[in-house]
Amino acid sequence: MSNASLRAASFIVTIYGDVVEPRGGAIWIGNLIETCAEVGISETLVRTAVSRLMAAGQLAGEREGRRSYYRLTAAAQTDFAAAARLLFGPPEQPLWRFVYLGGTAFETDARALEQAGYSRLGSRLSIGSRPLPQLSGGAVVFNAEVAGGGSGLKELAAEYWDLSNYAEAYREFLQRFGAFSEALARGEKLGPIEHLAARLVLVHQYRMIVLHDPRLPAVALPGDWPQAEVRRLFADLYIRLSRKADDFIAHRFLTADGPLPAQTGATRHRIDELLAIM
Repeated sequence: MSNASLRAASFIVTIYGDVVEPRGGAIWIGNLIETCAEVGISETLVRTAVSRLMAAGQLAGEREGRRSYYRLTAAAQTDFAAAARLLFGPPEQPLWRFVYLGGTAFETDARALEQAGYSRLGSRLSIGSRPLPQLSGGAVVFNAEVAGGGSGLKELAAEYWDLSNYAEAYREFLQRFGAFSEALARGEKLGPIEHLAARLVLVHQYRMIVLHDPRLPAVALPGDWPQAEVRRLFADLYIRLSRKADDFIAHRFLTADGPLPAQTGATRHRIDELLAIM
């Protein structure tokens, strides 16, 4: 499933999140090069991206003979595990919060809140319903309860969040991967590496939407909000692609200690969580 718009570093992050984080180990750079080539990312771009991810503290390198292997750093493992819970786990329980930012670094913290799906009500005051990111300055957090049945939440959400952008991204996902699902149902055949590449593109596109979605409670969203349909499609395709994708991983992906396993307790848990959505 070629996609010329994929950025190398971001796609490699997806490979580590989908393939490596639930299996552990440091994978051979040749596996990254082969997998990225399947979606149109060159070896030069892969090597450059790996260097940047190392400089950013997400990957650590090691050599075994003439081969280079790269593993997730401890800090990256924590971040990737949190992202996996979001992509594969049950929905978060929303908790509305008002956050007042103190100190001199409030602009930095305000940007961190915005990236976590919060909306600014003023220079130092933000509102949102997602877990708080790490904040560098002093903050006062007010947990809020919705009174009166939440009849005004849709108006609140429409005023302070640009939901149309997220709705458009979800509908583009449905269009693209809905067509792919129909092609599979008609009997389109994929090779082993194509199963893995298709699953990685699926996870990549889903991740890019979900990690930026403010994930407001359903009562605050429009009635035709497409997120639930997108999640079911994601779950269905991920499950359908996984057997051959995981077999390819076991046959081709190498660590310094040998091949990665096809399945682990963590990968089976992901599938079980997705089956619960179906």
